[in-house]
Amino acid sequence: MFESEYHMDNNGNTENIEAGDNSKLRDYKTVCAKLGLSMCVYFICRLLAGGVWYIFADAAEMLGETVYNIINTIVLVVMVYIIPIIFSATIFKSFETYKGNYKTLYKKPRRLARAMGTFPATFGFGHGIALLTLLASFLITKYIGEPAHIENLLRPPVIEQSTNIAGIITMMLLMVVIAPLFEEFWVRGIMYDALKPYGNGIAILISSLLFGLMHGSLYMIFYTTAYGLALGYIRYATDSLFIVTILHAIINTIGAGALLLISLMEITNEENRIINTINIIFLLAVLIMVIVGVVVFLSKIPAIRRFKIENTWTQISPRKKTAWFFASVPVILMMVLALNELTNNWLPNLLLS
Repeated sequence: MFESEYHMDNNGNTENIEAGDNSKLRDYKTVCAKLGLSMCVYFICRLLAGGVWYIFADAAEMLGETVYNIINTIVLVVMVYIIPIIFSATIFKSFETYKGNYKTLYKKPRRLARAMGTFPATFGFGHGIALLTLLASFLITKYIGEPAHIENLLRPPVIEQSTNIAGIITMMLLMVVIAPLFEEFWVRGIMYDALKPYGNGIAILISSLLFGLMHGSLYMIFYTTAYGLALGYIRYATDSLFIVTILHAIINTIGAGALLLISLMEITNEENRIINTINIIFLLAVLIMVIVGVVVFLSKIPAIRRFKIENTWTQISPRKKTAWFFASVPVILMMVLALNELTNNWLPNLLLS
């Protein structure tokens, strides 16, 4: 396949790259298979999480709502984060790679203020896509109607609100601290670094897609993938997980703030004027942030287009790299499991019918 392909070095000399490139291609396909396998473990753990929680649910409920919420969070973290991440880190030997290098992995960028200044554009890009998804859902509902059932899949997932202080605290901890730390280490750490030798662009693209898929919602996949692309670029530009983890935490804090206000309304009184006023002010502030963010993002498009990502494997086109990724058997299985998540667990119902 590569007999006629040659590489020109800096001195203008050409050399046959067949042997080395074929070897790198095999390594790349192995990495794709491992990524697909990692995500399969993730989706299987999500499916099993409900069964594991069922074992503890009755006992936890007897111990009170506080203990119930704490145990529920522990089961969720273990099944959705710890087990899949340990599996991924093991097959990619990430713990050995990062051993003694965690300070480097989370180093502060030299231009910290400039890196933090990317937040408005990042927020505008991600939530701008979210608003477009809501618009698409509205148009589908209006012009296609209920028989299509697509509009239900495009709606934001309903999150059960807690009326217990411990439940609110664990929700905030999960969204603001645990999710950013675990997800960034896994996606823009392990996955990104595994793909990096085969091109920074493909590393950003594939890790962003996997980041979107792991949120398990057809509505969320669009804007979380967009966020993944933005955070991936920042990860590449800063060569650190420090800023992307902070930005991820800030984005989740805004979402957690909305959930917190809704929970407080349920705890106090839905007609509580103070809470309602705070909620309206908060939502208006977020809307203004989204509008400003979209404007900032649009203003940066020329600079983004001029920004060149260094490609460490130029012999193979990004299109072929992407095609080979989706042709991997574990990735195909991952997509089936992801489709099951995105369509509200149709697979178990299909198997049981």
